[in-house]
Amino acid sequence: MSITAPVRRITVPQLRARKGGDPIVSLTSYHAHTAAIVDKYADFILVGDSLGMVMHGMDSTIGVPLDLMIMHGRAVVRGTKRALIVVDMPFGTYEESPNMAFRNAAQIMKETGCGAVKLEGGARMAETIHFLSERGIPVMAHIGLTPQSSHVMGGFKTQGRDEDTWAAHINDAVAVAEAGAFATVVEGVVEPLARKITAAVGIPTIGIGASAQCDGQILVLEDMLGLNPWVPKFVKKYGDLGPAIEQAVSDYAEEVKSRSFPGEDNVYR
Repeated sequence: MSITAPVRRITVPQLRARKGGDPIVSLTSYHAHTAAIVDKYADFILVGDSLGMVMHGMDSTIGVPLDLMIMHGRAVVRGTKRALIVVDMPFGTYEESPNMAFRNAAQIMKETGCGAVKLEGGARMAETIHFLSERGIPVMAHIGLTPQSSHVMGGFKTQGRDEDTWAAHINDAVAVAEAGAFATVVEGVVEPLARKITAAVGIPTIGIGASAQCDGQILVLEDMLGLNPWVPKFVKKYGDLGPAIEQAVSDYAEEVKSRSFPGEDNVYR
């Protein structure tokens, strides 16, 4: 009789130990069924606050409430067995103080069963990252283009085009690493800066619109599947499901109108 070993989730220490090793694979997911597919291939799955725009039609991520992140986080945890699940802390749930951040991060982890949280901001969030890490909450940082700060940045603008700003971005990466972040997303920065950031820190860097030299990569699942009509330059489409879904819906509508659906195979006798 053969005994199949139980599938164990990838842990925060295991992911952190991948610095400089095999590239880390990651995607976003917001539902149990897509998460179950991604789980076979991803080292960690991010339940990103991008769900506000992707799933709920918001103009930005700023309006995403905490309870929405928890609801989607639960679904993704239920649909997976292997990947580390990281849940975004939405805007307004961590910036005020480390104590506020701890209360909300603890609620996310208790109510979803996720393995870590992610928050945006570099050196300015170092104190909060340290506070959470010291109290048993693993934190993934997020530097470079930080969507929750898009109003301050003047939109979704590539960072680091002016080389004079590079030192500040590198300082952000070093600060979050020293504060205890186990990894950091590096978003929307010029490629040579992303390489320098990766070399400057001892934790994995997860690139999105950054560099192939980052320790891993992440994309929004719906973007790479071709479900969104417009995507940034840094997205490569690995599928074109949008037109395929529209064609399927069109075919269904026509068959309903012509009464050819349901057919003999779709009814009970």
